[in-house]
Amino acid sequence: MARAHAAELASHPEWGVEVVGFLSERPGVRLDNVDGGPVLGSIDDLARILGERVVDEVHFAVSRRTLERLDGPLGLCDEQGIGVRIVLNQLHRLNSQLYLDRVGGVPVLTLASSPQDPVSLILKRAMDVAVSLVALLISAPLFILPSAFVIRLTSSGPVVFRQKRVGRNGRLFTLYKLRTMKADAERLKESLEARNEVDGPAFKMKNDPRVTGVGRILRKLSIDELPQLWNVLRGDMSLVGPRPPLPAEVAKYERWQRRRLSMRPGITCIWQVSGRSDVGFNRWMEMDLEYIDNWSLGWI
Repeated sequence: MARAHAAELASHPEWGVEVVGFLSERPGVRLDNVDGGPVLGSIDDLARILGERVVDEVHFAVSRRTLERLDGPLGLCDEQGIGVRIVLNQLHRLNSQLYLDRVGGVPVLTLASSPQDPVSLILKRAMDVAVSLVALLISAPLFILPSAFVIRLTSSGPVVFRQKRVGRNGRLFTLYKLRTMKADAERLKESLEARNEVDGPAFKMKNDPRVTGVGRILRKLSIDELPQLWNVLRGDMSLVGPRPPLPAEVAKYERWQRRRLSMRPGITCIWQVSGRSDVGFNRWMEMDLEYIDNWSLGWI
């Protein structure tokens, strides 16, 4: 493991890391030099070496069994203010980011597949609340109430469509939209499954016969989505994030696709913003994961 770590450091001179030397995991065992520097001794010699040489950081690239014996060496470095990095080679294939936290004063290594920076997440939530509140106050009299009146006038059924959706980490919530379909749309969906245009556990039709004439206009202008601003205010959703799926769709997800649930769902998602609304189901899932993995305040 140490050789692989040394090779990685050597291949990136721009990192500015100069290797002083190596220590053997096995006390009392002398090894020949390895590529990248000399073997200065074993872990038991660490105290002496730190006293004789200028060392800014100690990298522990050891086997799992040796991790249990690092209390002393870690304490030596901590006592002298020398930085420490522990190479966890067995975790290199994970998608998750690694964070060191403390729980009750005990250091805890945290693996998280979604953004964890508290300041950025607080700012994102503050933006969600501020924008959705202002947008609701403006859109309610201008768009929502007039649209609700037209829906009531032109078709039977409730004005607001309510549907159970899956939110962050599998939490169920009620999503609100202005109704754009016939009142019995959910029942009619079964007869249209054969005409589904999505190659995965979702349903889409460009010319869905269940959509009313008024509904087509509301969808084209995205007015039907405005009640979801209430979901954003409640904390069920965000302005931007992966679209919230139906429970029946999630039940058919492959395991890797469930990771898209690790972030709060949004009114709009990255593939809609980029104008790529006709992507296949797997690519849709991949783009959601790319959004999660690369999210910053610049992504909203």
